[in-house]
This record gives sequence, C-alpha cells and structure tokens, in this order.
Amino acid sequence: MGHMTELSSFTHAHDDELLSGVYGGGAGGPDAATVVLLHGAGNGSKERLLPMLAEFVSRGCHGLAFDFSGHGESSGELRELSLRRRFEQAVAVIDARVAADGPLILVAFSMSGQTVTDLVAHYGERVAAVGLCAPAVYAEEAWDVPFGEGDGRFSEIIRRPGGWRAAPALEVLRAYAGRAVLAVPETDAIIPPEVTETVQDALAAHAQFTRFDVPGAEHMLGLWFEGHAEDRRDFVTAVLAGLGDRGWTATRAWLAKQLPQGRTVTGTAFARGGWSSQMRRLTLDDGTGLALRTFVKPFFRRHAPGLLTREASVLTLLAAEESVPAPELIAVDACAEHCEHPSLLMSLLPGRVRVDEEDQEALDRRLDLLAAQLAAIHRVVPDERPRPYQAWTSPEQVRGPGGALWERAVDVIRREPPAYEGCFLHRDFHPGNVLFSGAGAELRISGVVDWVETSWGPADLDVAHCSTALALLHGPEHGLGFRERYEAHGGRRLADGGDHLYWRLIDALAYSPDAAKLAGPWRELGRTDLTPQVLGDRLTAYAGGLLESYG
Repeated sequence: MGHMTELSSFTHAHDDELLSGVYGGGAGGPDAATVVLLHGAGNGSKERLLPMLAEFVSRGCHGLAFDFSGHGESSGELRELSLRRRFEQAVAVIDARVAADGPLILVAFSMSGQTVTDLVAHYGERVAAVGLCAPAVYAEEAWDVPFGEGDGRFSEIIRRPGGWRAAPALEVLRAYAGRAVLAVPETDAIIPPEVTETVQDALAAHAQFTRFDVPGAEHMLGLWFEGHAEDRRDFVTAVLAGLGDRGWTATRAWLAKQLPQGRTVTGTAFARGGWSSQMRRLTLDDGTGLALRTFVKPFFRRHAPGLLTREASVLTLLAAEESVPAPELIAVDACAEHCEHPSLLMSLLPGRVRVDEEDQEALDRRLDLLAAQLAAIHRVVPDERPRPYQAWTSPEQVRGPGGALWERAVDVIRREPPAYEGCFLHRDFHPGNVLFSGAGAELRISGVVDWVETSWGPADLDVAHCSTALALLHGPEHGLGFRERYEAHGGRRLADGGDHLYWRLIDALAYSPDAAKLAGPWRELGRTDLTPQVLGDRLTAYAGGLLESYG
C-alpha cells in the first residue's frame, strides 16, 4: 500500500452519529490544498476511494475521506439520510479537519455530485478545483427528504422525468470559476446522458473545464478507478492541473508574454452573453482593456483551430476597414499549444450589447443602425475569400411543433439552394454580437464582435439571421420588417419571392426547437420575459408571416 501509512483513521461525532474517516498527507506543506473524496449512494463507502486518496496525497495534498451515516463504518441508518444531512455531515467533517481558510479540492462520485455543489455554494472561493465522476443533480424539493427504502417520496421526486432541469445545483456550477473535471464513463445506466450534457454546459460557462472520458467504464467510477491505476493517475493529474491559479497557469503565462512591455493584468471579469465560448474582460495596470476568448465546451474546443484561425485572419483584414468597428487582433493560440484551452486575445471595444425594449423610438434607431452596419459589412472586399457558408439546419433536422404551417415551412427548404451572387458575410450578425454606445440621437454602433463564423454567401443569409433574432427578441413584425430597413440603408440586392423565402427559413428553422437555449444569453442580460413559450410562439408567428409575404 506504500502511501496508506500516511493516512490515519478518525471518528467524528455529529448529530448523534459517529462518522468514520481517514485523514493525512500534506507533504506540500501546511498551505497545501486538502482533497475531499465523497462516495456515492447505496453501498458506496470510502474504502474503494482509498487508492485515489493515496494518489492525491503522494502529490503533496492533504487527503480526507469519510463514510456518510448509514454507509461503511459510520453509524446510522441509510434510510434516514438525506441530501441535506449529507451536506451537513460533509461540512462538519471538513471544518473539524481542515484549516479555516485552506484551499479545498472536492471530488464526488454519483449522488455526491449534488453534495459537492452544495459545498461549492457554501465554501465559495476556497474551492480551488472540483472533480465530478458521473455526478447527479436533484430537484430542489428532494433536498430535505429522507432516502427511505427506495419506494418513498425521495424516489418518487428523483424519478420524475426532467425534474432535475431546474436543479439549483446547475446555477451553482454555472457560476463556478475554478478548475473543473467531469469524468464520464462510456456507458452510464444511472445518469441520463442529458443530465451529463447539462452539467457539462453549466461547467463550461465559467470554469476552467475539462471533460475526462473513461472508455470501458460504467456508472460506478469509484470501483473503476480502484482497479485501473493508469486512469486513476490521469484523473488526479487532470484535477490538479494549474492548481494555484484555479487551473489557468498556462494561459496566464501566455497572456503575460502578449502584453506591452511592463504591463500587467490587474483585473478580470466575465463578459455576459457569450454562448459558444468564455469571454473575459482583462484590465491592465494602466487602465487599458483587452478581451480574451476561450473555447472550453468540448464541441467548440474540437473545432477551435479552424474557428480561431479564421477569426484571427478576419480581424487582420478588418483592421483596414473604417466602416466596420471590429476588435484589433493581439495574439492567438488556436490549437492550445501554450494555453489550457484554445484562446484569442484582442482589443476591448467600448459600448455594450443592447437587447432591451426601453421605447419604440430608441428601438427603431437601433434597428436602423443594425441594418446600415450589415450593409457596410457586405461591402467589404477581402483579398482572399472566406470559406463558403454552411447551412445550420436541414429538412431532416428540424424539430418543430408540427402542424400544417411547419410542414409548409420545411417543404420550402427541401430543394437545392437558389443561385446567388456571393459576398462577405459575418454569418452570426445579430444584436448579441453588436455593441452600442451613446444614447438618443447620439446612439451609435461602437463594435461588431464574434467573427468566428465569417463566410462567403448570399447577403440574404445574414439578413435572415438578424431577422430571426429580432423576431425572437422584439416580436415577429421586427423580424419581418428588417429586409426593408437593410435595403433602405444601401444593402445589396436581395433575392425575390421563393428564393428569398428559402434563405429566411433555412435560418429560422435552425432555431427550432432550441430557441430557448440560444436566448440564454439574452435572459442573462435582463430579458427574463423570453420564456420558451414566448419564443416558440414568436418563431411560429414569424415563420407564418414569411410564408404569407414570400410564399
């Protein structure tokens, strides 16, 4: 066992129970982080986690693991345990064994995913890293309910389809900005894949996140890691990466090299409203602002080399364009050769995203500015053409509410794309990617951001994408009327009738049934009125209006 000699057993009395645990290590010194391993439900116990604990301890961490009441060597009845009592027991043991401000690394198996989330909410900044192994999250009302014998109220609550979707744990994970590793077994008969995907999306919002796939493994990852030393070591290495900087050591070193001579970063804040990537505002010691884009979500991380290389070349091209206020490229690490994740550093533009509806006059002015700006983008003549556009849906992919209207709409895109005269497209031009400054008559566009999708294609497609967003944000009539604004502000000639309808619907139908997902950033910016119901109704009305106008 080697390292196990460094761990000694203890018993902690809490709430009429005796909790059995092991503690030790800390060769990294008194300030070393303490790793806390929390077992899952059922017949889970600390026993099978000891090899992993030993691995963390061998790397200089303090180590702590214990049995929840009703498990392993602790007293108590499993049926009397609840999520609340698990949380309270974990806090009691941690507070008794760990220095009051010492950094924590929390590693959870299965049901303890919920417990770790409760601990993250409780300990805040002290949590330097989390490792979640096939984690579960639960509906709020399950928190206080005793587990019982497997046929009681707790089981009923957690078996409700989709009951986990509003789990408070997801908000906690979304806000967490430390190091996070999600271990995902190849097959999991316990945790539905959509729970794992949702947890992953939440962690990718602000955390320094890595997905750790475990080929061959099933749900019981504690058991798997006990028997597979190499996977165990790799997992521990992943959790401990860049620990002192909440996981960002390599990125910080790279950033320092890109700054002007003698400058340092004094402040970092998340920019709200990003969906595909993390966006941070960096403030330098002389007050200059920079923006850092980081691709963390596994899907976007995989595609980052293409996306960021393209964005870097587009920003370089646009530096010479007076009429398009784009950020200035400072540096790019598209393949994450230097940073933890693919990253792009650029200048910070003034202004802010505006998705509010203060009054009709101001909204009209914003929409006119958007139309004029899009027309200006379409006048850019690049030395080298960007890649041809890609459609974001197909007749086979559309999942609409059904009915005659949707069938008609889907039929429209069941054809070869119309012939078109190509031009330079932003491809993701909508109010979420445009910054405004000033107010009233002084209102102006101060920046257009997010150039990763830049393409060559019909102007109709950019007009369509912005129109769909306006229909969802401000109502169908604003989406339907955007074409006229674009033409009035000197835009390119757009297709007629059925051809234009094709481009409008190939965009609009890509939002079905996920309009609510794409509107997440708008809700973050205060548009809490944009419920799935409202968005669904607006999308249907907009599609109907298009069929009426052009069909």
